[in-house]
Amino acid sequence: MIQARIIKEILAERKKQDKKWGKQNHIPSIWTDILMEEVGEVSEAILEATFGDWQWERYREELIQVAAVAIAAIEAFDRKQKRDADV
Repeated sequence: MIQARIIKEILAERKKQDKKWGKQNHIPSIWTDILMEEVGEVSEAILEATFGDWQWERYREELIQVAAVAIAAIEAFDRKQKRDADV
């Protein structure tokens, strides 16, 4: 199933992010900044594929990163909710 393959790729990207950056517990506004930076890279990939020499595969790779960052933000939110509930 195509969704299962995509989700597997997103989870692999999440592991790469955690390995590179460690567990991140940013506030929501910082997560929005990080997410928007990733979305900007999607736009850049589209422009480079359309008007430059880049291939469309980079567009897909950037979308995987956007999804992984969104999951990371949700994870951080859920961790904070749990910490707040435990207090």
